[in-house]
Amino acid sequence: MATESTDNQAVNPAEAEADMAVAATAVQEKPAAAKASGTKATTGKLSAQELIRAFEAEQLKDELPEIYVGDTVKVGVRIREGNKERVQPYEGVVIAKRHGGLNETITVRRIFQGIGVERVFMLHSPQVASVKVERRGKVRRAKLFYLRDRVGKATRVKQRFDR
Repeated sequence: MATESTDNQAVNPAEAEADMAVAATAVQEKPAAAKASGTKATTGKLSAQELIRAFEAEQLKDELPEIYVGDTVKVGVRIREGNKERVQPYEGVVIAKRHGGLNETITVRRIFQGIGVERVFMLHSPQVASVKVERRGKVRRAKLFYLRDRVGKATRVKQRFDR
């Protein structure tokens, strides 16, 4: 298909040589300019991946504690009511951790008026004001979904003292 398009165009051999010479000098000038400045040859624009990586690095929170599955945490959630904003604590057991980096989430389970309530929090979200670990849990699994089937004192997790 590429050969058909070149056959259909009437090309002057002198023009073709001139175009090739211009292209060759342009290719030779770019590395020379890069060597003179001592940096990589970039066009001044960041690639899409670099832009995303830079933006995500700005959004990451620094003050988050080490959170493990089985820990009892108190998450401060920002709530807007009209033009007022307040922070409401949500305390429960971390039953799952997922993802990493900017997308890191924890699933927190608590019993409210006899009913199990689970919420998923994005740790680096602006809606999460604070995260505090109340107690460390001693568990042997990565996901504690079995707690959903338990009632009362059976939902307790042993405390861990070594962390």
